[in-house]
Amino acid sequence: MKLAPSIYTVDFSRLAEQISDAERAGVDVIHLDVMDGNFVPNITFGPMVCAAVARSTSLMCEAHLMINGPERYFRDYKEAGVSRIIVHVETCPHLYSTIQQLRQLGLQVGITLNPLTPLETLKPALPLVDLVLIMSVEPGYGGQKYIPQSAQRITTVRRWLDEIDSQAELEVDGGVNLSTICSVRDAGASIVVVGSAVFNDKYSVADSVQMLRTSLQECQGEDEHPL
Repeated sequence: MKLAPSIYTVDFSRLAEQISDAERAGVDVIHLDVMDGNFVPNITFGPMVCAAVARSTSLMCEAHLMINGPERYFRDYKEAGVSRIIVHVETCPHLYSTIQQLRQLGLQVGITLNPLTPLETLKPALPLVDLVLIMSVEPGYGGQKYIPQSAQRITTVRRWLDEIDSQAELEVDGGVNLSTICSVRDAGASIVVVGSAVFNDKYSVADSVQMLRTSLQECQGEDEHPL
């Protein structure tokens, strides 16, 4: 399973250092949570910070745009060095056109939706995207607890992707930590977004990443060698 640490919980006074630490620890993607204080209640950062992150790493950077009218800023995030943009179906009433705009810019396309938005709203778009993100908390704040019902939503989308033989990644964001990462993987996710499970005051970035990898290895072993 791929790890995509979110810089939401990073120590911004050590932004480049902590991103480099995560890259050396073997993470796969850098996740950028962009919030506008409108679609979600919090405000984070915009293209300038994303550009600083992209300059600090050779890893893919993906921007999760929790903002209204995301189409206005696609080019800005591309110029900032973002390779994949994730949009909410709730903010894109003309989703087909939105996807085409991203394609025309040469960006990978991700789609997502809030925890209680019906999954059927994104099903028609599945053949057109590179990634589906399942939110396992309400978007807008870090440190929330994983919503247990998310597992069924992950499993459902995993089945839909398999039925159309899609190569799209299935990502999960929200409350993923040592206690929940195995259940998320078992439900069918291929990428997990991790924030405070990587960037925290208790452990180094390297140790945090290693603990997540160890947890995945241990639960994989349990699957292969049941008691």
